[in-house]
Amino acid sequence: MFKNLLIAVVAIVGLVLIYAATRPDTFHIARTVRIQAPPERIYALIDSLRNFNRWNPFEKKDPNLKGTYGGPDVGPGASYAWTGEKIGVGQMTIVDNTAPSRVTMQLDFIKPFEAHNMADFTLTPAADTPGATDVTWTMHGPSPYVSKLMEVFVSMDKMVGNDFESGLNNLKTLAEAS
Repeated sequence: MFKNLLIAVVAIVGLVLIYAATRPDTFHIARTVRIQAPPERIYALIDSLRNFNRWNPFEKKDPNLKGTYGGPDVGPGASYAWTGEKIGVGQMTIVDNTAPSRVTMQLDFIKPFEAHNMADFTLTPAADTPGATDVTWTMHGPSPYVSKLMEVFVSMDKMVGNDFESGLNNLKTLAEAS
């Protein structure tokens, strides 16, 4: 009996490990919101990391978060490094931008796990709604084996996607109030 149970457990663990190995080597998460504001107003809330942190959902998750700004106030080279009990240690740096339609950031997570990803914000005037802008927040990067294994049990798209939705709604509220 015990031997059969042990064989079944080993087989299940083996199948999970094999399944995880077949998952994609990269990930992509995206969320979009329509904001009743011009792209220029919204862009200013993204291209400045000080403004970005006014609506950043991850800032609100850790009340003991300590952050440091570096580089220029806006655009490529602007950076923000953080240390927190709940969200760990990392840094984001704006690496490219095209006013008022796109901002690209390098995300370097150090703790609790190391990861290096890219985040893109695209702002597109809504063709069917004058004065409105569609804002898409994406994150993409490599998916190492440990991430693939975690993804078998926890959907990164749902977990991070929910935070993106919260952040985009915060951005919407801020941009529409300006």
